[in-house]
Amino acid sequence: MTLRTRLALVFIAATLIPLGALVWVTTVLLDRSFRLSPVDQVSELSRALEQTGRQYYVLSREQLKHDVKDGAPAAHVWLAGGKMPDYARDFLESDDQERFAITGDGGSDLVYLTRTPDGVRAWSRPLRVRMDDLKREYSAARTTVARDSSGYLRRGFFTAWALLAAGIWSLALGLLWLVATRFSRPIARLTEALQSLAAGNFRIRIPNERADEIGRATEAFNRTAAQLEQSRDRLVYLTQLASWQVLARKMAHEVKNSLTPIRLTVEEMVARHDEPNVEGRKAFLAQAASIVVDEIESLERRIRAFSEFSSEPPVCPEPLDIHAIVEERIAFLKSAHPEVRYAVDVAGNTPGALADMDLVKSILVNLLENAAEAAGEGGTILAKVKPIDDRIAIEVHDSGPGLSELARNSLFQPTISFKNRGMGLGLSIARKSALLVGGDILLIAGELGGAGFRVLLPTVTQNAITAHSGR
Repeated sequence: MTLRTRLALVFIAATLIPLGALVWVTTVLLDRSFRLSPVDQVSELSRALEQTGRQYYVLSREQLKHDVKDGAPAAHVWLAGGKMPDYARDFLESDDQERFAITGDGGSDLVYLTRTPDGVRAWSRPLRVRMDDLKREYSAARTTVARDSSGYLRRGFFTAWALLAAGIWSLALGLLWLVATRFSRPIARLTEALQSLAAGNFRIRIPNERADEIGRATEAFNRTAAQLEQSRDRLVYLTQLASWQVLARKMAHEVKNSLTPIRLTVEEMVARHDEPNVEGRKAFLAQAASIVVDEIESLERRIRAFSEFSSEPPVCPEPLDIHAIVEERIAFLKSAHPEVRYAVDVAGNTPGALADMDLVKSILVNLLENAAEAAGEGGTILAKVKPIDDRIAIEVHDSGPGLSELARNSLFQPTISFKNRGMGLGLSIARKSALLVGGDILLIAGELGGAGFRVLLPTVTQNAITAHSGR
């Protein structure tokens, strides 16, 4: 989960609870305020006004009828077929014998209509209350009360409040997301760079254009990476230099061991140059020449070993039948070590390896030679070929005395050997060859009581063949 997402979740968690509490409190207060509103009083007032208007209208009708009987107001007559007001025409066209109508501006006049043989007779009197206006007022009040009673106003207000709160909260969340993106993106880059630095990439740098705390942290990271790169380079150089110095001291010591008998032999030859015994001098010269030749051959072996150790031969991987190569190397070495017994164990369904044939052969020769010397006369060497995970393994076991703890700690390090055969660089060269073909050499527990080595090589797969052919 990214930092930006976490900040958004923290904002949501930190605001939803207070927002919910605010909505609840606001809803309660608004509901109470609506309950305290004068809607009920308006409803009662509109009903009372309506009843008062009705009573006044009834009393006005009775008073007008009474005045007509007394002959107080003058009558107005409209003949049938003549011009008359709409309320008179409606009355004439109806079946009513008498009717009251409200006329005038806003219902300010009350008219009493009766039917005559020739038309319509009407008496009128003014009203102190405008009945039409009064009717509209209490009708509007009743409509307002009915709307509030059905919850329209309350729901509308609550809906507006909810939309406003949701809009403000969404806007705040969007602003937080933008701010979190601005701050989390450089932190994510810094985290990736730290992971790369921890993986050993000391050359990584982060472009920095900020001047805030994140910018200062990025600049500190770049300085630290640069310092680590410089320290790593110095350490590698000093380590290499120390290794070269150790190897040079050992080489100088071993060369000195070869030059010392040569020097002593030459001095002895000079001292015996005038010896009168010709036969004795010839025998000594032959022995001295043999000693010098042996020591020169030893020096040549050392030079060849160092040349092989320092060389970088071209690697040409190809599909190999490891079983056949192991059998061929063992058959090749049997003549040199007839006193050793050899055994080969190959697992079923063992795939081929994708490696350089010359490098694999040189690795096997080195391991089998070392195993033969360790096993000695009457000893046994076991060679095993089997698949391990996605690799093919070649194991070489011997029945020798095994390796000391000191030898185990410096087994693959380049060193100088005082053996008549070899230089002590064989295992270093063999492991370098294994690494060049994408494998490795490991020290394992010996199955015959002595040492055991495992060579791991990449197997022949369709992907490996495709990649190899693509190169």
